[in-house]
Amino acid sequence: MRVLAAPDKFRGSASALQIADALAAAAAEAGWDCARVPIADGGEGLLDCFGGPNRESTVTGPGGEPVVAAWRLDGSLAVIEMARASGQDVASPDHDPVAATTRGTGELIATALDAGARQVIVGAGGSATTDGGLGAVQVLRDCGPLDGSRGPLVRVACDVTTPFLDAARVFAPQKGATPEQVRTLSARLRERADDYRAQFGVDVTALDGAGAAGGLAGGLAALGARIEQGFDVVAEQLHLADRVRSADLVITGEGKLDATSSAGKAVGSLARLCAEQGTPCRIVAGTVSGDVDPALAELAVDLGDRFGARAAWARPANCVRAAVAALLGREEPLPGASSVKGG
Repeated sequence: MRVLAAPDKFRGSASALQIADALAAAAAEAGWDCARVPIADGGEGLLDCFGGPNRESTVTGPGGEPVVAAWRLDGSLAVIEMARASGQDVASPDHDPVAATTRGTGELIATALDAGARQVIVGAGGSATTDGGLGAVQVLRDCGPLDGSRGPLVRVACDVTTPFLDAARVFAPQKGATPEQVRTLSARLRERADDYRAQFGVDVTALDGAGAAGGLAGGLAALGARIEQGFDVVAEQLHLADRVRSADLVITGEGKLDATSSAGKAVGSLARLCAEQGTPCRIVAGTVSGDVDPALAELAVDLGDRFGARAAWARPANCVRAAVAALLGREEPLPGASSVKGG
């Protein structure tokens, strides 16, 4: 029997690779063959899907200070997480959410292009910025167009469809912005959209997802980059449809299964792919929210409910391993995912 272990990260608790290792250990205990394929939807953890980072570069951090950002180059394909250069995890505790810049992300992309990359996948998530991508645009404007027509192709992988002009309202409070700063950032985004239209002939306000990473997605799109659903990018690159089709069971998971899980997130998207391929699917989650799609809830194992919230948060890999070992050792048939619909 073949199980495909394809979890997303348990944010703040365990990486997708750590959870995949726990799933593989449980499969081995139950006598199943297992393939580990960590997945992501464009945010943190994207690098793990492609084998992890193998390069490091010093670039400008969100507050202007130098930061060391890990990234990956595999032949002509580069993979970058913007959070490693311009994210909240590399920002100083007292960072200024208005002044924060994506310049370092632009520098990281430029470094990848200089190293020979012809395609760059940029994970847009975990940002500390709401500059509309201006810092990155200033670095990359002479590298364009970034649509692959006459040079490199840049693909912005994101898990939201937030419009460019809504980026401050939706995301800036999470980055420490006050209500007054949100108004300032929103006004600046309107000006930036007008500037991009005048300079590059691109109306970023009309592009789904242009508000991802504080508008970085829109800024890069002004230079020709493609904004894409992150899971679709990962699924294409990892040949997930073929892997799902050849598996007897797919086990995925994330830290919190909730209403957003079925709205472009990795776990819900993978469950739909399993339904399309007719492959049974189960989900292990640190916690299952009451607002989750019932079709996903039916497939889920709630680790917090089974082992307690403290254990599910502090020792998620142990909980996953115990729950999945018990699941795979059962004799009754596993339910499929045929009721999971697209949306």
